Amino acid sequence: MKRILLIALLAFAPMVFAQDEEAAIKKSIQTFFEGMYARDTVMIKSVCVDGMALHSVNVRAKSTKFTTEDVSEFYKGIAAVPKTEVFEEKLLGFKIQYDDGIAQVWTSYEFYFGNKLSHTGNNAFTLVKHNGVWKISYIVDTRRAPQPPKGE
Repeated sequence: MKRILLIALLAFAPMVFAQDEEAAIKKSIQTFFEGMYARDTVMIKSVCVDGMALHSVNVRAKSTKFTTEDVSEFYKGIAAVPKTEVFEEKLLGFKIQYDDGIAQVWTSYEFYFGNKLSHTGNNAFTLVKHNGVWKISYIVDTRRAPQPPKGE
């Protein structure tokens, strides 16, 4: 009986570890957004590596525009958003892959400014495990204007 219990524990241990790692990866991304909403750059930086890279692909009807954002300008911009301005990036699920100290996370999103849908797209986060903490090293996203419902 002890042998069966030991085998069962050994069989399920990797799944428990995987769930813990995925939860920690997801938590770093959630902390990033919590910091954005609070305009708390210290909180955001706690889950980002120094020199994090930021890129966007703005998708338009007939073209796309690739942009690079300086991370220090990003932090300044977040801190400067008035507390009276309400914004939210609704993440529509997480697709997480990781191996040892690196992770890749894909999230579709809807971005609201006030109560109005501003744009939609997808985020791709690259994270690295640094001193036991998953930290964001790279974010690239697509941004497109919201599409009217079909039939309109």
